[in-house]
Amino acid sequence: MCVSKARLTVYFEAPFWVGLYQREEEDGCRVCKVIFGGEPKDQEVLDYFQSHWRELEFSPPVAGGPTPDRAINPKRARREARKAVQPAGTGTKAQQALQLQREQRKTQREAGSKERREAERERKLALRQEKHRKKHKGH
Repeated sequence: MCVSKARLTVYFEAPFWVGLYQREEEDGCRVCKVIFGGEPKDQEVLDYFQSHWRELEFSPPVAGGPTPDRAINPKRARREARKAVQPAGTGTKAQQALQLQREQRKTQREAGSKERREAERERKLALRQEKHRKKHKGH
């Protein structure tokens, strides 16, 4: 049986409102960051995630499976609910997952730019060689 938990946190990160969607599964915690711009209403957030579900780009899993469910004291549950509503930053697992995702994008971007540089270098070399051949022919 696959047990997974999901948590959505919407917070203000100047100058935009950001949604942080965390999925805790058996293989680890995956995170997706969505930038909303202006302050979104609850219905707008729900509509966004329902319509763009397949386009969300989650980070690779970070070690640490889901936390086990257990009975929570009602007073503690109320405190935790109040704390969750208070503006807060990202969790440690979420920060790690986002950092891992940033690093992967950076390596992909660097690899792509290296390929473009090499292709441009080869193109210029071919142009120089062709120009040299034409000069050598006497045209």
